[in-house]
Amino acid sequence: MTMASKTRNILEEFVREGSLKWLVGSRDSFKEELHQITNSSSSGGNNWIPELSPLANVVVRRCSRILEVSTSSFKEDFDSVASDSIKDPLHYARNFLEYCCFRAVSVSMQVAGYLADKKFRRLTFDMMLAWECPAADSQPLLTVDEDATVGLEAFSRIAPAIPIISNVVISKNLFDVLAALSGGRLQYSVYEKYLVGLERAIKKLRTQSDSSLLSELRSDRREKIVELDGTVTTQPVLQHVGISTWPGRLILTDHALYFEPLKVVSYDKAVRYDLAEELKQVIKPELTGPWGTRLFDKAVSYKSISLSEPVVMEFPELKGHSRRDYWLAIIQEIFFVHRFIRKFKIVGIGQEEALLKAVFGILRLQAVQDMNSVGPVRSESLLLFNLCDQLPGGDTILETLAKMSASKEVDRMNSPRLKSGLYSTSALAIASNLGFGFGSSDHNNLSLIVGEIAVGGMTPLEKAVNESRSSYEKVVLAQQTVDGVKVDGVDTNLAVMKELLSPMVQLSISILSLAYWDEPLKSMVFCAFFSYTIFREWFVYAFALPPMLLAFFMVLTLWLSQGRPVVEVKVTAPPSMNAMEQLLAVQNAISQAEECIQYGNIVLLKLRALLLSISPQATVKCAISLLIMAIVLAFIPIKYMILLSFLEAFTRYSPPRRASTERWERRIREWWFSIPAAPVALEREDDDKKRK
Repeated sequence: MTMASKTRNILEEFVREGSLKWLVGSRDSFKEELHQITNSSSSGGNNWIPELSPLANVVVRRCSRILEVSTSSFKEDFDSVASDSIKDPLHYARNFLEYCCFRAVSVSMQVAGYLADKKFRRLTFDMMLAWECPAADSQPLLTVDEDATVGLEAFSRIAPAIPIISNVVISKNLFDVLAALSGGRLQYSVYEKYLVGLERAIKKLRTQSDSSLLSELRSDRREKIVELDGTVTTQPVLQHVGISTWPGRLILTDHALYFEPLKVVSYDKAVRYDLAEELKQVIKPELTGPWGTRLFDKAVSYKSISLSEPVVMEFPELKGHSRRDYWLAIIQEIFFVHRFIRKFKIVGIGQEEALLKAVFGILRLQAVQDMNSVGPVRSESLLLFNLCDQLPGGDTILETLAKMSASKEVDRMNSPRLKSGLYSTSALAIASNLGFGFGSSDHNNLSLIVGEIAVGGMTPLEKAVNESRSSYEKVVLAQQTVDGVKVDGVDTNLAVMKELLSPMVQLSISILSLAYWDEPLKSMVFCAFFSYTIFREWFVYAFALPPMLLAFFMVLTLWLSQGRPVVEVKVTAPPSMNAMEQLLAVQNAISQAEECIQYGNIVLLKLRALLLSISPQATVKCAISLLIMAIVLAFIPIKYMILLSFLEAFTRYSPPRRASTERWERRIREWWFSIPAAPVALEREDDDKKRK
């Protein structure tokens, strides 16, 4: 008890001295602001909006202070510009709150270094809290403390209004990462730690880009250094070209990848691997190992038409390959954004903003990786263009982004100084306010209409993202079923395949039974029916009948199986084999495959012998047969050709023709065996040539 009392006295002393004001400040500030609003309203002011909850009123008051307007003026502006659907009483509180938040945020982002402002961080989090309970009848709590948390919907609406924090495409994945260890709800402490990491990543980007590193190579296109690795001896980067390996420093800019080989005390001249131009680049994970072996999955391969052979960058680490995955994701992000720019022919400010979206994504990923309070991170899930490359419907998202970029450019040219409605600074101006710029400096002060979010509704981008997420969830569920039915062992997989193909096998057996006239009556009816169909030129309908029957069967099955469990495929598992039996089975399979390949080669060599007249007698017979076939095809109508072909093939084993068919097959087989194979000469390469 004495120790507990002493600890409590120490904490009270800290609070009294102000050392823990960061912990209780938000709660006291909320109470003070709420008290001021109620007092001003009771004294005749119009700061209190009855449709809003207390927390929403406090947030709106903060927004009005930022814009230097009264709350009543805020409300009048909203009522004048909003449509009737947005002013619907059921959603009025939330829509008005969004309007205030978006306007305040857009103005706050025009202040240099806004991300380092603790008041700005707290305000954006309180906006999310207020968004979850905006109406007067939807607020169960009247206080805000450090334990308050926000959900996915609130984060996905407010955070994308600040492009450096999030965007519409990756907001869900980012929220899942930040809230992974807090029960699916985002805490302010985690949110603030994420923003601190973002600020640190921005400073790192600014420092690297302003340095003299690769200044001559970067000056033409004003390239910004996005990431740098290989400067620490415990985490080297190894470049493999052919059989040679060099340690060095790897540098990623917003246009290219550079590698500087390490010399004794300095670095050699940088080698450039372009990511912006169309060079048929292929960037993928790669295996490396000593003397050309493929053992360690810790490398990235870069291949293009400008290189004679692929270049492999290895990222050694003791456990796992997270370092390689990170570099693979950010390299692909730069490559994908330039592919997006080329595909949709984006120029000017649109091109610079597209590059900035990719860079912002990499900065977010760096901030998340610096946090110790989050779980494992899939790098590509937090990068916009990587994610669009993987998501179903990702191409639709990119098309929507391109259309939005084009419409922004048109609006900027037609009315560069829009003053009414919702607005914010451009992404380029945001970058400038964060301390670094992109492209030409004369674009930095232009304002653009917000395109990714809209008050009280969904933009085309949000709709495309939601549709893609819905499709992705279906893909995930389907993939889970795929993973669940995978079995090990060649014999087991063959047993499963045999069971699945059993209907087709039974159908083929039935057709062969008709073709071999095992039951003459059925074969005669079948032959007569299809002959009449071909003669009347109904074979088009005959080809359309199977898919029609299949579609009818699927619809009927869908209607009859509603609410019933899925019927499982029952497979009789083959007896288990030991290691020796498995090796023998593999050896037999390889031998059978080798025999099939040999037979195929013999067929090709005999055909070559016919073409080159190695056996003149066989070549003459083949040429006469082809000439007769050509004459028949040229002068006999196609309908009769199909009919004759069907009758010849189907009546081949009928009782009247069986003996003659067997005789002809024997003669053709003897003729085929009499054809010699074309000669083949195998040439072995010297060992010295292989080494080269």
